[in-house]
Amino acid sequence: MSLDVSPALLEQAERGEVGEAEFVDCVRTSLPYAWEMISSLVAQLKVDGGNFADNQTPPPDEQARGQLLRALASDAIRGALQRHFGVRLAFQNCHRVAVFPLDASVDDSLARFTSVRSQVLNQSPEFRDC
Repeated sequence: MSLDVSPALLEQAERGEVGEAEFVDCVRTSLPYAWEMISSLVAQLKVDGGNFADNQTPPPDEQARGQLLRALASDAIRGALQRHFGVRLAFQNCHRVAVFPLDASVDDSLARFTSVRSQVLNQSPEFRDC
């Protein structure tokens, strides 16, 4: 499934630029699992503080997994989510999403999370086909 674009939003895009708020709302309604995952991680980061908040629980089904993949693989969607929530997003495997504050003080943590080493260490046979 791609985004569920309303006729009004499609018409707006055909006429010219699409507003960020309208696009973000389309993402929210089209990818509810991904939206909730990122929203909850942002809330966790605000409450707990620290360098980042991440999810390590696999999605409940393939539809949910697909939503995460679409949200984080699309430059437009990922960028809109980062701007909307005021965070940087990172992604490993098929489910490990992390949110990092925009603060440069966490750049080392982000670099470690997105490093080749971390990607290799985050592998698991059960995620081979995800």
